[in-house]
Amino acid sequence: MSASPRVVIIGAGIVGTNLADELASRGWNNITVVEQGPLELAGGSTSHAPGLVFQTNPSKTMTEFASYTVDKLLSLSADGVSCFNQVGGLELATTEARLQDLKRKLGYATSWGIEGRIIDADECEKYWPLLNKGQFRDGRQILGGLLVPSDGLASAARAVQLLISRAREAGVTFLGSTGVTGIEQAGGKVTGVETSQGVIPADIVVSCAGFWGREVGKLVGMEVPLLPLAHQYVKTTALAEQHGVNELPNGARSPILRYQDRDLYFREHGDRIGIGSYAHRPLPVDMELLPRVAADQMSEHRMPSRLDFTLEDFAPSWEDCQDLLPALHRTQIQDGFNGIFSFTPDGGPLMGQSPDVEGFFVAEAVWVTHSAGVAKAMAELLVEGQPRTDLHGCEIERFEKVQTSDEYVSETSQQNFVEIYDILHPLQPKESPRDLRVSPFNVRQKELGAFFLESAGWERPHWFEANRGLLDELPAEWQAPERESWAAMFSSPISAAEAWKTRTAVGLYDMTPLKRLSVNGPGALALLQRLSTGNITKKPGAVTYCLLLADDGGIRSDVTVARLGEETFQLGVNSNVDFDYLRVEARKQSAADPSQWAHVADITGSTCCIGLWGPLAREVIGKVSTDDLSNDGLKYFRTKEISVGGIPVTAMRLSYVGELGWELYTTAEYGLKLWDLLFEAGQEHGIVAAGRGAFNSMRLEKGYRLWGTDMTSEHHPYQSGLGFSVAKDKVGFVGAEALAARKEEPAIRELRCLTVDDGTSIVLGKEPVYVDGLAAGYVTSAAYGYSVRKPIAYAWLPSAVSVGDSVEIEYFGRRVAATVTAEPLFDPGMERLRG
Repeated sequence: MSASPRVVIIGAGIVGTNLADELASRGWNNITVVEQGPLELAGGSTSHAPGLVFQTNPSKTMTEFASYTVDKLLSLSADGVSCFNQVGGLELATTEARLQDLKRKLGYATSWGIEGRIIDADECEKYWPLLNKGQFRDGRQILGGLLVPSDGLASAARAVQLLISRAREAGVTFLGSTGVTGIEQAGGKVTGVETSQGVIPADIVVSCAGFWGREVGKLVGMEVPLLPLAHQYVKTTALAEQHGVNELPNGARSPILRYQDRDLYFREHGDRIGIGSYAHRPLPVDMELLPRVAADQMSEHRMPSRLDFTLEDFAPSWEDCQDLLPALHRTQIQDGFNGIFSFTPDGGPLMGQSPDVEGFFVAEAVWVTHSAGVAKAMAELLVEGQPRTDLHGCEIERFEKVQTSDEYVSETSQQNFVEIYDILHPLQPKESPRDLRVSPFNVRQKELGAFFLESAGWERPHWFEANRGLLDELPAEWQAPERESWAAMFSSPISAAEAWKTRTAVGLYDMTPLKRLSVNGPGALALLQRLSTGNITKKPGAVTYCLLLADDGGIRSDVTVARLGEETFQLGVNSNVDFDYLRVEARKQSAADPSQWAHVADITGSTCCIGLWGPLAREVIGKVSTDDLSNDGLKYFRTKEISVGGIPVTAMRLSYVGELGWELYTTAEYGLKLWDLLFEAGQEHGIVAAGRGAFNSMRLEKGYRLWGTDMTSEHHPYQSGLGFSVAKDKVGFVGAEALAARKEEPAIRELRCLTVDDGTSIVLGKEPVYVDGLAAGYVTSAAYGYSVRKPIAYAWLPSAVSVGDSVEIEYFGRRVAATVTAEPLFDPGMERLRG
């Protein structure tokens, strides 16, 4: 074996060639890239990509990928011409709702370090002289736009050729016109790639096959949840107004343009205009019916990813194009096609290693916009063991099993296509599929008028209409201010009443959707002790809140570990990614020492959980259980088996809302009876069924972090306010050495609690925060604190910012004054929790 692993990359598009280049630049020298089409024009999505790169995204990670792609393509040049034309990007608003959306998008850009500004209609017309300067046929007109000067046009096909040339010079082998027919394995690891030219030995295989990725995944039994969809793109005939404007036939000087109110985008091609449309019906692609194009017949107009144009789908959009750019009335559609690219259930890319076949990786559903950034992160993952960019929204194993089915992938991916330019609220749920995963309490929740939002397929109540009458009883000091329209969406004043009842009486919460694992066996303790920051060796009955760290000390997840027996543990984790991480590590541990085997199972669907919390929680449970649940009978962060009305229940003395009470677990068949027993027992004590609206408010009042929102792998425990979760003097756990070193380094930024000065402005998250007039951080979580009677926001800020300092949060273009505040805001002495 040579100095580096034998790597085979499947696909020589913009992702595969970037990955080969990134690996070679890090010193890996045994890389083969296999492409089924000719290398000169492979015929995949890259070959027809129009190349528009708009960097700003609600996701910090996706914005970073795009920014790196811009920088890399700018630096990639030949004959003095780079592969990126930085003409800027302009997004238009023709409705007040879109203009407000652009202001919010500018906030994202500022949070993630992208320069941009809102411009008026006159300035929009200066950047695009062809724009309609008057009213459209329906009475609308251009109100303004978002200008991002660093956006622009990527020459994707040209970049691929330059990357191939550079990677070849570094020793990478490229095989064109070579189909992949299988993946060889031995002992659960990849050993080679079967091709039409023979077997290529491999230690690592990375699928960068684009919309063929689902088919490649099947070769190792992996469900790759992507759907190939066709997307329309046309070029017009020449415009007299464009004659001589651009020096090159396909050149551009005006910014790339989005007209999202009509699902359209535009770019210049010399004296012609290119137009892309998402306004048509979804066009899923049957892979069996793809055009079969011989290598010697491949051309710009003839390739597998380019389907015949369907004029009837584009006709309504053509009228909208002429409305926006009146000069198009004097042109025709010269060329049009339906180009194939990949969509996923949540719109994100698919990255990472198979949990079942070691050495098989994917980097799929990646657009040109993010291509080099994704390749960089994948190279870091392969060479260094982890990427330097947080990938929690990109990991392929983030989906639950049902979310990788053909039916789910098809429906949700098509819906993402339809909604790609829609104005979507952060809490906006899918309309379908719904009722996919429901807890045993669902029938009662519906009877109580639950308003459900969906997450990971689960139906989760956010408030209950049955509690609306409590608003008449709500004390004045608990009444929250009226929210502005955006913050009011998918929220209800009923949440204030539910928080009030939880703080003063008792609330019943459905905690079933929180993922639960069982870890059993003689190696269970060693596994959890090695992977976590906590001291798991405490005797049975102990519950430990701790972290799973990456090798560099970053937080890969936070977990709750309950030791139910000597070799039996129950874990509360964040996602399917945690499940796969634990079971892969258990498999490795067992292979190294068979006596230290541990079985990791997902028990979420077979169990259920009720959170019974509030100062009267003991009175309620005391009516249906004779077990001792006093402070002496079950201390804080302890667990024991009890009986509730004859139902076997595992009671854990935990509370995510900061009130006395328990998480009560039982198997699913007892769930509905458990709910009924507790709800009936609580009637005389004012019990309410309560939802996520109240829950989220109270957890922020207590300063409890939400992984993936407040902290990610970018952050270490001490800067995140989670140093307490690292057991003192514990060594040898994953990330321990790196964490010790990072602890000694001065923190550059820290997670801080803010309260909004005016007492009424409620932000939602990801807004930029200004310190001394300069953008210096961003909001993570935010909510109105019903108990503390003011809006709360947590934010990453420079460590020099101190308690009492004034900052500003930018919300829809206006600055909202806030104050850095000591935390937790509610019950800092923990008397209520331990009462």
